[in-house]
Amino acid sequence: MIKITWQYIPFHNDVAFLQIKQSEVEKIPFYIPFFYTHVYSAIFVLLAGFFQLNTTLLKRFPAAHRNIGKFYVFTVLFLSAPSGLFIGFFANGGLYSQISFVSLSILWFYFTLKGFTSIKNKNIHQHKAFMLRSFALTFSAVTLRFWKVILVYLFHPAPMDLYQIIAWLGWIPNLLIVEYYLYNQLKK
Repeated sequence: MIKITWQYIPFHNDVAFLQIKQSEVEKIPFYIPFFYTHVYSAIFVLLAGFFQLNTTLLKRFPAAHRNIGKFYVFTVLFLSAPSGLFIGFFANGGLYSQISFVSLSILWFYFTLKGFTSIKNKNIHQHKAFMLRSFALTFSAVTLRFWKVILVYLFHPAPMDLYQIIAWLGWIPNLLIVEYYLYNQLKK
């Protein structure tokens, strides 16, 4: 993910993914600022989320957990999810992909906000559950690319068909895995 993000340094309107988004770049005001806000903020959210999953960090350094968590929440709520929502309206693959990415952004915002308000209300169980859901959606940046490689290797689909499929595969399985984990935790 760092390698992918690095392609966009310095700011250019015609590199990597933006090469196929030139109509949006040229015709949609604010597309580029929202795109770069999403790309640059999401990489930090992804890294911060990994630290939050570390129970040793939580137990030994609770202040670090809180501070990294505040950074994660702020970045998702004010940068990553809103910018993802905006660019989601212009996703490749048409309506199906747009619905997926818009839904992803709304759920990402909601789960993160619920996780934050839960810990403010001292509901640790609910906080953990919603933050796991949030990170499952954060991790969709990785799983989307994983599925893309696998599907292209196995099936060689048309590019827009591929995009419509990975738009959903990037986050739905992640969320189902977390829900299964949470369900099993409740049974214990």
